[in-house]
Amino acid sequence: MRCWLKIEEMALEELMQRLNAVSQCTDEIMHQDIIPLYAADIQDQLKKQFAYLSGGRGGDGCPVITFPDYPAFSEIPEKEFQNVLTYLTSIPSLRDAGIGFILVIDRRQDKWTSVKASILRIAASFPGNLQLVLVLRPTGFFHRALSDIAFKFNKDEFKMKVPIIMLGSVSELQGYIDKTQLTEDLGGTLDYCHNRWLSRRTAIEGFAQKVKQTAQILQSFGTELAETELPNDVQSTSSLLATHTEKKDKMKEDIRLAVEQGDDILGSITKPVTENPEYKLNQDQLDNQTTVERLLAQLHETEAAFDEFWIKHQQKLEQCLRLRNFEQNFREVKAALDIVSERLSAFTDVGNSCSHVEHILKDLANFEEKSCETIAKARMLASEGDAFIQSNHYAVDSIIPKCSELHHLCDGFTTETERRRNLLNKSLELHGLLEKSMRWCDEGIYLLASQPVDKCQSQDGAESALHEIEKFLDTGAGNKIKELNKIYREYAHILNEDLKEHVQKVFQKQESMEEMFQKRQVSLKKLAAKQTRPVQPVAPRPEAFVKSPCPSPGLQREYVSNSESSALRRVNCRRGKSEMTELHQSRGGSTMDDEENLAVLRQHVINELIETERAYVEELLCVLEGYAAEMDNPLMAHLISPELQNKKDILFGNMEEIYHFHNRIFLRELENYVEYPELVGRCFLDQMEDFQIYEKYCQNKPRSESLWRQFSDSVFFQECQRKLDHKLSLDSYLLKPVQRITKYQLLLKEMLKYSKNCEGAEDLQEALTSILGILKAVNDSMHQIAITGYDGNLNELGKLLMQGSFNVWTDHKKGHSKVKDLARFKPMQRHLFLHEKAVLFCKKREENGEGYEKAPSYSYKHSLNMAAVGITENVKGDAKKFEIWYNAREEVYIIQAPTPEVKATWVNEIRKVLTSQLQACREASQHRTLEQTQSLPLPASSCTSPSRNHIRNTKKMEERKADLASLEGYGTTIAPKYPEKGKGWAKTSHSLDASEENDGWSSAEDPLNSSDAEEEGGGGGGEMKLTPGKYTVVTDYEKGVSEEFTVKSGDLVQLIREGEDGLWYVKNLSTGREGWIPANNLLMLIGNSKSAQSLSSSESGTASSTLSTSSSCSDSCNASSTSFSDIKG
Repeated sequence: MRCWLKIEEMALEELMQRLNAVSQCTDEIMHQDIIPLYAADIQDQLKKQFAYLSGGRGGDGCPVITFPDYPAFSEIPEKEFQNVLTYLTSIPSLRDAGIGFILVIDRRQDKWTSVKASILRIAASFPGNLQLVLVLRPTGFFHRALSDIAFKFNKDEFKMKVPIIMLGSVSELQGYIDKTQLTEDLGGTLDYCHNRWLSRRTAIEGFAQKVKQTAQILQSFGTELAETELPNDVQSTSSLLATHTEKKDKMKEDIRLAVEQGDDILGSITKPVTENPEYKLNQDQLDNQTTVERLLAQLHETEAAFDEFWIKHQQKLEQCLRLRNFEQNFREVKAALDIVSERLSAFTDVGNSCSHVEHILKDLANFEEKSCETIAKARMLASEGDAFIQSNHYAVDSIIPKCSELHHLCDGFTTETERRRNLLNKSLELHGLLEKSMRWCDEGIYLLASQPVDKCQSQDGAESALHEIEKFLDTGAGNKIKELNKIYREYAHILNEDLKEHVQKVFQKQESMEEMFQKRQVSLKKLAAKQTRPVQPVAPRPEAFVKSPCPSPGLQREYVSNSESSALRRVNCRRGKSEMTELHQSRGGSTMDDEENLAVLRQHVINELIETERAYVEELLCVLEGYAAEMDNPLMAHLISPELQNKKDILFGNMEEIYHFHNRIFLRELENYVEYPELVGRCFLDQMEDFQIYEKYCQNKPRSESLWRQFSDSVFFQECQRKLDHKLSLDSYLLKPVQRITKYQLLLKEMLKYSKNCEGAEDLQEALTSILGILKAVNDSMHQIAITGYDGNLNELGKLLMQGSFNVWTDHKKGHSKVKDLARFKPMQRHLFLHEKAVLFCKKREENGEGYEKAPSYSYKHSLNMAAVGITENVKGDAKKFEIWYNAREEVYIIQAPTPEVKATWVNEIRKVLTSQLQACREASQHRTLEQTQSLPLPASSCTSPSRNHIRNTKKMEERKADLASLEGYGTTIAPKYPEKGKGWAKTSHSLDASEENDGWSSAEDPLNSSDAEEEGGGGGGEMKLTPGKYTVVTDYEKGVSEEFTVKSGDLVQLIREGEDGLWYVKNLSTGREGWIPANNLLMLIGNSKSAQSLSSSESGTASSTLSTSSSCSDSCNASSTSFSDIKG
């Protein structure tokens, strides 16, 4: 504090010195230190213009003072005459004035007598040094001659120490003074205006006075600031700082105006040069320019000196304000810490049971959590004080003790809290030992009471009971209290009188129980040693063990009758039961206990699901009302920056839609399953479509987060957070929907874990799969929206199925050989997007930024239409590679996945797409064929007729539809060339390269509809031989050996084995029923249907398959006049 006062005194002293120097320098510039006379004081006298300083100079730079023809020269009062001459001689610089002045006295229109009087008056009153006196004598002949004669004879009367030269004309005058230094009335060219000169001199001197006055005012203001006493409270200090700042701003404004005044004067002086660069200022104008520039320099020096002083003074006031805030906060925090410490001291109870101690620990944890804010404030305040100390605050001596006290209180609270927690943990540990010992004692007493007397009468029964007792006593090592003194020593710091008494009682109970066991052991040993005939017990009728025939463990559970429940609690009733009844009951009780445990766990999961759902809905509502609605509140509009207005939809996305779905629908549906938790999967499945709204929210999240980062410091958000009393800012709540949609799959997994054997297990698994699918779709969509450069509409490509990064090689038939070689050996990094209708190849580009803005973008390169794509699953030499080829291998893309698992997933997904396209084409063709042949009769023979071909093709189509579901399980060996457009399903021979690379088949090639398939199926009317396999039924049959076994047209059946009497054992795969059918009837049922099993067997030799959909597929689907008999080729 003393150091700061000394520094401030030094700053004030320095300010005073610098401002005094400015005042003195201003006087020197204006020569006021020699002659304190201003033009404004003698303005009327100067206006008479009986003498003036034109600015002209003689040969040696002597200033020229002109005395023009002034008729009333003799009538000028002596005082005025003296003031004017004194003022004019004070204007030139001391150097020029020291050389001497040249006086030009114009008396061309006067008389000699007047000339003589003027010269004598000037000689007597001139205050400066004279260099030369030039007199323009009267122009009249008489007065001219008279002046010549009189001047020669009366020269001694003129008491001047310089020569006086009488001139007869202006031309003679120009011989002594250059024409450019003479005014126009003396025949010169010097531009001079007396009024302008007088106005300028008045302005310069006024500016000089302004500079000096400003310095003096700043001196007074600086003294006032330095002598102000600092207040002791925050409000007064803030008010003082505001007052001083206001005065400072006013002083700065005065200085600014003064600088503008000086600049204006300087501009008026240099204006002729500015307007005409060839114009040259006379010496008087140059002197004025120099004077103004020096005055401006003094004014800037004044401002700089004051600014330096103000910075120090402002720093002192701001430090004082921070100190007062620190002291006020210290008093508040100190009071809060005292309350916290007082409440902490109340945690003296160590508890009387485990549950009691756990309750106290929970209260302590809650208290600690609530106290964290106070402790955090205290530590923050201490850190603030430490920062003041580091920054050399003037009140360091006052701050250090307060910081030390805050650190001491916070550390003391933390230490005491930890000590209390340790004491309670030790108490919990002790009570755990005591309760474990008591449970052990209770179990022992129960064991003694439950041993049947009749069992112990025999030697075997006694030995068995003795073995049970010994086995139970062996468990005492980990349950009983061994040494009482050791307990006293280990837990001495928590043992009060009540707890110590409780320990003694437990130990006494333990000793009593052990004594009872010793006595029982002695008795049983005696019984076991006797060789007497055992008593034959009579087993009483076992009580009913009722089991509910419940198909759903979650809804109805096994239970024990009330009589048995009471028997379990009454030990004496058990003694009369047989061993078989006890075994039966123990097994039934174990099963019941397991199921009850699972039911409890399921209930716990459903409770957590509903409770967190309610909290989630409340949080959404809080955000919508506390933030989103406030953005439309006119009373809050002044807090919202213009850039943030009308951006609510970007910031919150479709959160309102999400809230309404959960509040009105999903939460209410969940609450209906609180009693049936294992069936909650159905609730998710019923609302699964509504969960798609999260995809829109997540897609908007990058824009929302970017907007939040721009305006996170907005006063509007801070005010909303304060009103809601939220500890977390808005961005944490905007993340809630993303967190919630990922939480559901965890809860479903937990529920499924505890519901394996329940009725709703399948629904739970399906719901889990669907939720994971939504999460995948959301993740994929986040990548999809980052695609740039695609001209079309991505939504027209169908659903996005997969996306990922791969190494890609290209091998095209067309193109330059060097380019093909380069493409073959150098992989490209590409990010692939698989849609239902196309696969997109993009280049991944990492972006700079934070959060969502750091997410990559994808530059679109090219795409392949899935209608003309084929795949080869395996590429020789690398298990992670597969091929995507286009237009009959005109374009081949070798794709290398990161892992074999990723490759398998992609191949399966592409295969599903191609298979679905193939199936769609066939269904369309079948539909058109059925329409064309529906009106035709069905002949009994002539297999070559169109209708027979139609039947055969129809059966094959039905069989293929059934086989498509299991197509992924079979390998294929047919690798056709891509069919030419308009040629239908044309089979071609495969090349050597294709066979070496394990090319598969494309959807452009239909093995079942090919010519080979028809020949194998016996296109003629020959008898068909039945073999085990899968077939499609072409007509209904209801006359099986078993009356319950029926098949209908379109059903897929499997021929399992051939029995006796021409019967086949058949399984209807569509209904799951099995039965015997005569072979003759079976031939009629399946007709020429091709066995799906034969396809499987013929394809088993190939490890890979290729699927493709060609343009011929789409052509065949679009040709309205084409039937399957035509497509056969």
